[in-house]
Amino acid sequence: MATKRASPLNPGVSKREVWAWAMYDFANSGYTTVVITAVYSAYFVAVVAGKAAWASFAWSAALAVSYLAILLSAPLLGAYADLHGAKKRLLALTTLGCVLGTAALALPEPGDIALAVTLIALSNFFFGSGENLIAAFLPELARGRTLGRVSGWGWGLGYLGGIVSLGVALAYIGYVQQAGGGAPEFVPGVMLLTAGLFTLFALPTFLILRERAIHHPLQSVLTRSAYSRVIESLSHARQYEDLARFLLCIVFYQAGIMTVITLAAVYAQQTLHFSTRQTIEMILIVNITAALGALAFGYMQDKLGHKRSLALTLIGWLVMVGLAYTATTPGRFWLAANIAGFCLGASQSAGRALVGYLSPKAHRAEFFGLWGLAVKFASILGPMTYGAVVWVTAGNHRMGMLLTGIYFVIGLMVLSAIDIRRGRRTALKRQL
Repeated sequence: MATKRASPLNPGVSKREVWAWAMYDFANSGYTTVVITAVYSAYFVAVVAGKAAWASFAWSAALAVSYLAILLSAPLLGAYADLHGAKKRLLALTTLGCVLGTAALALPEPGDIALAVTLIALSNFFFGSGENLIAAFLPELARGRTLGRVSGWGWGLGYLGGIVSLGVALAYIGYVQQAGGGAPEFVPGVMLLTAGLFTLFALPTFLILRERAIHHPLQSVLTRSAYSRVIESLSHARQYEDLARFLLCIVFYQAGIMTVITLAAVYAQQTLHFSTRQTIEMILIVNITAALGALAFGYMQDKLGHKRSLALTLIGWLVMVGLAYTATTPGRFWLAANIAGFCLGASQSAGRALVGYLSPKAHRAEFFGLWGLAVKFASILGPMTYGAVVWVTAGNHRMGMLLTGIYFVIGLMVLSAIDIRRGRRTALKRQL
């Protein structure tokens, strides 16, 4: 008699609700692909900042300010969400902030550097805060052994959302260019379209996804409680030794990943002289590769194990860096970009799932806040290093790319010291 296969979802969770959760990844991917990666980053460097030697550093610094703000506020938001059952309410506020900030990016003109960096910092702050909050729903939806699979669904659908947003942007750019317009004419419209699509695609999340966290009205002095919980978690790192090591691992490999995400279009246009249209076409294809990577590795990590799967993706990132550094033709860079896409979907899915796997149930939102801290610190470290190297070397983007590979090497070294089974046992023991 055949044995019925266990559902990957927790009791009371429907596939429709998981789809609604994953639709937020679909919705917010437009911001990362269009604003951060494909269009506005290169537009800021080439048009707003006029290709100044410090332009890449200024772009990285604006993002660094936003990530620092996320880093400082994440413990408070995570603790508030845990204590008041408010993940969904806070997610609505951060979504609104990101949508409005994205729409406002239509305003800066060439030379409006202060306005542009302010809007980038604000919109990215709200995006990153929302990313932490939506991730904290994952352990409520999926069983421990299938977190990777369900996380992969989210990342995979997210990259499809990026494809849709890039496709709309590409169609609009083609329309404006046929009328004789250039980047100063089409970029504002692309920003408004991206904001509108984010709003539309996020609606299922707020209409269907349930808030399961319990409100704890007897808790007092929220701010002290929030940061004392984080300090307690960090000071008792020995009790979560493998989770702590993994958070350190995240800092290094995400430093490399965030450098690629935030500066890929700049590298393509400044080093290989890609046009905006060529850059968007490349990143659109890369999003397809990333979706395949997220879905494939979501299942693969449940079979091979979280650690082995992540190690494979980091090796892939090193291959990508080598190809990008040596690329002198579009063909080799396209190959490097698609390897990056596959590894991006895989490593992002694996990282989010592994944090949930190693976290005790009562502190999941808080520990996803720590995950957010690690990612945001990495988002400061990697791009700022790249920007500083390019500035110091008078525009040598290849040297910035080469140094990015060091972060993946360090990430592999830290990953090798993590015992996933021991970390899972510790999490289960602490939640009893």
